[in-house]
Amino acid sequence: MEGSFFSDFKKLIKLRLTFLVVFSASIAFLIGSREQGQINWLNWLILTVGGFLVTGAANGFNEIIEKDLDKLMARTSDRPLPSGRMTTGQALVLSLLMGIIGTLILVRLNFLTGVLSVFSIFLYAFLYTPMKRKSPIAVFIGAFPGALPPLIGYFAAFDRPVITWVAIVLFLIQFVWQFPHFWAIAWVLDDDYKKAGFRLLPTRKRDKMSAIAIVLSVLILIPVSLLPLVYGFGGYILGAISLICGLAFLAYSIRLLINLDINSAQKVMFGSFFYLPIMQLSLLFDFIVK
Repeated sequence: MEGSFFSDFKKLIKLRLTFLVVFSASIAFLIGSREQGQINWLNWLILTVGGFLVTGAANGFNEIIEKDLDKLMARTSDRPLPSGRMTTGQALVLSLLMGIIGTLILVRLNFLTGVLSVFSIFLYAFLYTPMKRKSPIAVFIGAFPGALPPLIGYFAAFDRPVITWVAIVLFLIQFVWQFPHFWAIAWVLDDDYKKAGFRLLPTRKRDKMSAIAIVLSVLILIPVSLLPLVYGFGGYILGAISLICGLAFLAYSIRLLINLDINSAQKVMFGSFFYLPIMQLSLLFDFIVK
């Protein structure tokens, strides 16, 4: 029973997604700490724990809202709520506890970090989630909470955070990256998504215009990823890696435009999984050795 609970808990909070979000925030925290010349590892731990709880809460609320829709899709039907292994009340209590405790933990770092964490929960669970069935603009809305983790992590490194070009660029890179990332996922899972009425592809179907939108988003991502060089906190190492990764990402996207098939979309999707952590680690390394 205990093993079953933990297995269901991992699915409720979407453990892999939660770890990716916390990783993104942690990298930004280290970049912000490097600006100050020292790393407060206790604050890093506070950010990691608080960020994990807040992200888990947002994912939990998302699954509560989409419980009946998850029953319709093959990839989500085995989640704890649609399968009946966990009640809505249990999921709600867990999500509320995680959200409240996580926010209180993050507020210890500074007030702005706590406010942004609450804002991210609201945007993701209560605006993006219901919008998925209404319009492809949901991807644009979801890109905002999706890009907040590096902003939260960066601000968490300061007692009195201020908006700088470093913070803005970290946000922009993750914001723009989400469009080819989510549209590629939507292309691969379109048949399953349609069962729940989700409309996430730009034209709501697998066609040339949706593929063009993916290519254009990658074309925008390439110069955005080079902004650290423009604003002086990235060097040639980052520039080279960014350009190589961006061109590889673009090549996969163009192949999708040519083939218009699921196999090509899968390559774009998996390429996006690797692109962001490689970029973030490269930026951190470049920042440290600079």
